[in-house]
Amino acid sequence: MPRLIIDNREVEVPSGATILDAAEKLGIAIPTMCFLKGYEPLASCMVCVVKIEGSDAFVPACGSIAQDGMRVSTSSQEVRQARKTALELLLSDHLGDCMGPCQVTCPAGMNIPLMIRQTAEGSLRDAIATVKRDIALPAVLGRICPAPCEKACRRAQFDGAVSICLLKRYVADVDLQSSQPYLPPCNPSQGKRVAIVGAGPAGLAAAYYLQQQGYDCTIFDQHEKPGGALRYSVPQEKLPTDVLDKEISLIERLGVKFQGQTRIDRTLSLNQLRRDFDAGFVAVGQLQPGDAECLGLETGPHGIVIDAGTYQTSLPGVFAGGDAVRARRLTVRAVADGKEAAVSISQYLAGQEVTGPAKAFNIHTGISDLRLSIADCTQKSKIENLRSEISFGGGFADEQVRCESARCLHCDCGKAESCKLRQYAQEYEARPSRYRGKAQSNKGTKAQSSSVPVCVCASLANSVCSSAEIIYEPGKCIKCGLCIRIAAAAGERPGLTFVGRGFDVRVAVPFSPATCGQGLPPAQVRGLTTLTLKTAAGQCVAACPTGALFSRRRHGDGLRNKLRG
Repeated sequence: MPRLIIDNREVEVPSGATILDAAEKLGIAIPTMCFLKGYEPLASCMVCVVKIEGSDAFVPACGSIAQDGMRVSTSSQEVRQARKTALELLLSDHLGDCMGPCQVTCPAGMNIPLMIRQTAEGSLRDAIATVKRDIALPAVLGRICPAPCEKACRRAQFDGAVSICLLKRYVADVDLQSSQPYLPPCNPSQGKRVAIVGAGPAGLAAAYYLQQQGYDCTIFDQHEKPGGALRYSVPQEKLPTDVLDKEISLIERLGVKFQGQTRIDRTLSLNQLRRDFDAGFVAVGQLQPGDAECLGLETGPHGIVIDAGTYQTSLPGVFAGGDAVRARRLTVRAVADGKEAAVSISQYLAGQEVTGPAKAFNIHTGISDLRLSIADCTQKSKIENLRSEISFGGGFADEQVRCESARCLHCDCGKAESCKLRQYAQEYEARPSRYRGKAQSNKGTKAQSSSVPVCVCASLANSVCSSAEIIYEPGKCIKCGLCIRIAAAAGERPGLTFVGRGFDVRVAVPFSPATCGQGLPPAQVRGLTTLTLKTAAGQCVAACPTGALFSRRRHGDGLRNKLRG
């Protein structure tokens, strides 16, 4: 049995074991994309490369046999750089967005496509949980948000943007009217206290998320009741007081304390709060004359000076956000500030390096015109009629919600949360655009057609995704060959194979013409592939590392009809 050294640790493995097997025995994680246990390694992605002492070349850990006396490095800087290069080459040929443009544009980063899918399925409890992961006051914002997300909606190119704000409002209103409104789980108390100055949207949001982390929050405000500008500046016909009160009540039910009619000035100074509390968050809204002097914070032309990534002020342990630091006066931005500042404050209180919220990795390559051209045109007049029935300040009824949520084109990736390419790209700080120009210039006009999602026409009896069809997006395929090997092992006939050469290679059924594009213009038919899988489709979907294969169920009935039609 060979003995080898991996990252200065000795391990013994059976004869025939790979370096990947040996590393796994030591608990050393090596990234893999084209490897699946139980199948012969293809070693095509080169993301699992390691360095063997005495050799100038990198070798794939999944396909390299462990040898006695071998010394292997899996985490050196040069190994990490080689993996980063491999990832950037894969990204250069990758067509598809990780996140939908609506989510990217939302200042709070809410997962809008997921919320819409859950709403379309009638899973409103899940939908409100999705919303409140990023927006602490959804019923409020459902009424007053200017909806920058809708301006980015790709459906707008066809027959008008999806009414995201009204869908969010519907989900929030149903929850508020229920006997048990949604309350997120909270960690046990950490024994540390946070003083929040200002009970407006930024302060309320910060308290909402900090309390969930186990930090006891007290909000100080000069007014008698919490809400800030939401209560004292927004007209009641636009934002009814009872809606605001109900949402604030849910925040207080988490354990947040409110101390009104308390102005932070020379009587109760910020320095005194710093002595009595472990951290502070200043969210006083637009600064008034004399506020800066009372707070003792450095100010600039737009308000309190902060570190843009962490919300830290010039005073240790004091953070600031909302209109106190910028003049944008956008409620959804203030709510986002509170959520993001809560991350930094949590890091500070936990004794960690304060880095602020991690930025989600995202590729933005646009969407093919085909996805718009196959949208369900027949609903357009019905949608316009439904919208015309909504009075000023009104919301959607049940039928309108079903109709509107079905219009979502689901531009986000079907495997955004589990995509290995995305996870490793973020871990290794890969740049999607480093080689993109070279690869795309070789692909020419075919790049657009390869981003088209097409029907896989799979009968999934006896598979994980029983009775559902799956979608193949060629532009996301990294040609790992996992689906080909799985189909072969399952005895699928005729199975799958690689066709084409160079940049034009793709997964397809051997000797089968592309039939999924029947009825489409010839230019749009090019690049479409029909894959017929009977028993192995579910396994292929589960194994796909990038979401090139995913279940049609994810898109709900609305998109199923569009793709069929």
